[in-house]
Amino acid sequence: MRAQPANRISKKGLKVWRLYGWIQTIILALVAIGGGVLVYIFEWPWWIYPIEAIVLVLFAYFMVFLFPKVRWLRWRYEVRESEIELQHGLFIVKRTLIPMVRVQHVDTSQGPILRKYKLAEISISTAATVHTIPALVVEEADELRGRISVLARVAEDDV
Repeated sequence: MRAQPANRISKKGLKVWRLYGWIQTIILALVAIGGGVLVYIFEWPWWIYPIEAIVLVLFAYFMVFLFPKVRWLRWRYEVRESEIELQHGLFIVKRTLIPMVRVQHVDTSQGPILRKYKLAEISISTAATVHTIPALVVEEADELRGRISVLARVAEDDV
């Protein structure tokens, strides 16, 4: 098997994914509070409260600490003259090769949280799918978008 791709996404991506995990945990906490109110109103069994608390703590641990770290460690990419290689995954590591001749266009995008951390993501569109490289520093994302665009044009001219 070929060696894994050389480039990692930005370390700030880990912070962003953890922030997303906190947001999801807060939403789940609000749902749990609503469930607690229903337990109180309808006088359901008291043991539902500790179950809600345990579920919330486990969810926070996985979504804020464990999953973002594993996801960041596994995310790698490499842009070569004839192909783009992506590696990502949480439980199952997926490796994808995108031939340059298949690349139709390349976009960068940035939401409010990515903008706060000066990050962007690149979307590489082919006829069948869209592949994304998340959490790149804005300057690196712009440079990579331009490089992929040039390589895709050269690959298209060679065909």
